[in-house]
Amino acid sequence: MGVGSGGGEIDLEMLAQLRLKHPHVKVDNEVVEPSVDMLHKYKVRVSTTPDLDHINFKWNKMTASEFEKHWQEKNPGKKMDFIHMIQMLYYVKDPEATVTFFRSLLHKDGKLLIILVSEISQCVTTGDIKTFLDTEGIPYRNYELLSQMDITECFTEGDQVGELLLDFLTEVMEFSKNAPEDLKKGVLDILRHPECSKEVDGRIIFNNNLGVLVVEP
Repeated sequence: MGVGSGGGEIDLEMLAQLRLKHPHVKVDNEVVEPSVDMLHKYKVRVSTTPDLDHINFKWNKMTASEFEKHWQEKNPGKKMDFIHMIQMLYYVKDPEATVTFFRSLLHKDGKLLIILVSEISQCVTTGDIKTFLDTEGIPYRNYELLSQMDITECFTEGDQVGELLLDFLTEVMEFSKNAPEDLKKGVLDILRHPECSKEVDGRIIFNNNLGVLVVEP
């Protein structure tokens, strides 16, 4: 199951790797994605990718909370071998409750994969989720995906590359053009904060590390 699967690029890569390991296994793949546009892109990608006949795709155009209600009504006893939530817990009201629900869907040997930013953030991080898991005594494994991004152009007014980077980092289209000046200044201050970035040879390098949690049932 993919929760917040977007356009399906990561899902299909995971499924390809699964096929290599277990070539004769049939797969039921639940796709949970609230965006019509992203679901359409996912379906197009599936239609143009060969050798997916062994996979039964089930499309759920809904948020995680909507899916929870739907699942409890339609499939209360069904369990999953693998569930991933990649860069999606930022968008739920209660990340801890969301993790608790999807973990409850795992088979006894299943795994829940969570990927989030690992350092300082205005949103939930893997550190927050680890604190919750530790408090509840829930077993998990922890990994780090090292990643850096040159964001120097973000600090040059009107720079096209910088504006696109800000769109990407804030997940807001045309952020520089539409954001109030105080909000824009606040975001740039956060991006340049020593806990977020460092200066290397005159370039501003943003720490984009991701934390990976593999949660046990």
